[in-house]
Amino acid sequence: MDRSQMSARDVIGTVIRLAVISLVVGIVLSALGINLSNFFDRLNALARNIYDLGLGSVEWLLQYMLVGAAVVVPIWLLSRLFSKKTD
Repeated sequence: MDRSQMSARDVIGTVIRLAVISLVVGIVLSALGINLSNFFDRLNALARNIYDLGLGSVEWLLQYMLVGAAVVVPIWLLSRLFSKKTD
């Protein structure tokens, strides 16, 4: 059967399945204390926690890398400029 030939029965079955799954997920979220009024607040808190766990450490790493590069790169450049060329 082609997707373009979906019958009304298939569409109604899909809508009913989505409604039942939505109801079950809604009950679980409500049991966890998440309702519609604080759902987006929780998503924002989740994004901040993920940033603090992962991306915050990347920012920390880049800061130290840049400080180190401020010393290492000029020394490397000077050593390359003043080294003897061996051909």
